[in-house]
Order: sequence, then C-alpha cells, then structure tokens
Amino acid sequence: MNASILKSVWGFLLSMILVSCQFFSSSSGSLAVHATGVAYEVVVVADHSVWKDAVGNKIKDELLMSVPGLPQAEPSMKITHVDPADFDGMMTYVRNILTVSIDPSRYTKASVNTERDRWSGGQVVIHLTSPENKMLIDYLEQHPGQLADYYTKIEMARMAQVLGKAHSTLVENKLKEKFGIGLYAPEDFDSYKDTTDFFWSSNNANIGRMDIVVYTFPYTDEHTFTQAYLVARRDSILGANIPGSFPGSHMATDTSHVSYTATSQKGKYCGVLRGLWQMEGDMMGGPFVSYARVDETHNRVVVAEGFVYSPDTDKRTYIRRLEGSLHTLLLPGESDAPQEEQHQPE
Repeated sequence: MNASILKSVWGFLLSMILVSCQFFSSSSGSLAVHATGVAYEVVVVADHSVWKDAVGNKIKDELLMSVPGLPQAEPSMKITHVDPADFDGMMTYVRNILTVSIDPSRYTKASVNTERDRWSGGQVVIHLTSPENKMLIDYLEQHPGQLADYYTKIEMARMAQVLGKAHSTLVENKLKEKFGIGLYAPEDFDSYKDTTDFFWSSNNANIGRMDIVVYTFPYTDEHTFTQAYLVARRDSILGANIPGSFPGSHMATDTSHVSYTATSQKGKYCGVLRGLWQMEGDMMGGPFVSYARVDETHNRVVVAEGFVYSPDTDKRTYIRRLEGSLHTLLLPGESDAPQEEQHQPE
C-alpha cells in the first residue's frame, strides 16, 4: 500500500476514535494512545533500498509463511511497508511494528530486540539491527519462523484478553461444574453435548462453524505426551462421541497431516497437536488444534481442542479464534491473572 495513502487512512480512522482511545499514563501522567490496527497485521519500517533487496524478501518470506495445520496455504501475517521518512504521527500507534536498521557504524552483529508500549499502549515492536545485509539474512535463516511465531503468540494473548471480557457463560459454567476448570469460548457458542468425561460445544454456524471439545483421562507417565499416544486417545474419544451424518461415520485424525509441539501454559508443560480431522465414512474435514495438560490436583490429563468446518472458505481466522480460546484454559488452582510474556525472538 502506498505510504501516503496509508497515512491518510490512519489519519481518518484515528480522528474517529481518538477520544475513546485516549488514556493517561499512570507513571508519567502524559497523554498516551491505545494501539490501533488489525490483528495479525505488521507495519515494517525499513529503507526502500533494504525492502526491495534480499533482506526485504527474506522478511516477507518469514512473515508470510503459511499458518501451520491448515488444508490450504494461508499467510501468517499481513504486511504493510513504510519508509522511515514516512513513519510518524498516527502511524506510530499501530499494534505490531517491525523496524529494520542496517548500519555498520552502529552495529557489530545482527540482533533482535523487542519493546512494549513504545508509542502506544498495548503495542509490540521488534527491532532488527545489523551492520550489513548478509549478516541479517544469515541470522533470519538460523532462526526460521521466529518473527511470525512471536507476533502470533502476542495476538493469541490479546485474543485471550478479549475473550476474558466477552465469552460464552454457558460453556464457562458447564466446564467449571463438570471438570472444575476454566475456559472462555466465543460468545456465540450456545449449544453443547455433555457425556462422561467429555464436553462438546459449537456455534453451529452455517459458514465458519467452530467447535470446542474438552475431555479427560488418567495420567500415567510422561509417555502420555507423544504424538502417537495423544492421536490414539483423540481418535478413541472423539470417534466415540462425534458421529458423522451417515451410520457408522465418526471423527478421526488425518495422520498424514498432524504435528506435535511442546510449549508452556501458566509456566507448565503443554502438548500441542495440530493438523487436519476427517469424518470416516463421510465427506467432511478441516483443521484442528489441541492442548493437553496435566491436572496435578486430580492426576489426570485435560485436553481442550478446537476444530473448524468451513468448506470453500479460508480457515485461518477461525482456527486462530479457537486457539485464542485454548489460551484461556485454567486448571484447578490456577489464577486467571495475566502473566508477563517471557518469549521473544532469540
């Protein structure tokens, strides 16, 4: 997008909402502004010469990498480029910013630093610096996917905060009553199925259908947290509880499109499955993401999963909305107080 057009757009939008977005900084008493912009959009501030060269191409590749676990390729981020000379005023309020500085007189090695609330409240800025182009390219190649991953985690945390303010009280109350856990599902989740050790809720939308399931099973040992074991459990439990449209049809995991990664939630281990589900005996399928954690109080594994059914449409927004919901999962004894993010690109 042309920089002058972008500045005009931002100026118009902010003139409409500036009054509602203003707040006073408690530390300095000076007037500040809440971060603006669209989720998963990044404004890249870099010289035109750098942006049109190999460094710019590499940054585009990193930020536009495909969202994992989807049936079709969909980019992780939307990018808007701005030359440093045009980056001022209203544009500095954007929620996600990436600055790129190549200067041999200032830097001796390629590095990355992050900054919060630089020009607006709730803002996240990544600074990439290097004495030369090649050194920065080498750095990015040695840390593949970290830029998109970092912004994605930030957006997930933001989405979890939004859900904390507006969510389905039906799902919240049912899960608290049944499992003693907390989870904020989107507000439009208004139907459910409740069986032994299994809960299923949906928004039942004609387009962009989203579902959340929660189930538990006894924890035996650390071998529980492997891809093979969790997929087997998933197929057993969901196959028995989620039927298809035809007799004998049921949900199953597409084992050719599934991955397992480890992360942390509330400072504790969390196993993440993501990939594609399908209906055995039926023509249905889509992406899913599943979080598995140990409830030490009850010596059980709690699995919370979101899956999407939305044929012939992009699915990135839906699966991200569901994963934001999974980020709100609270096991017995855990607090919903926000934790400071410890991750940053290395």
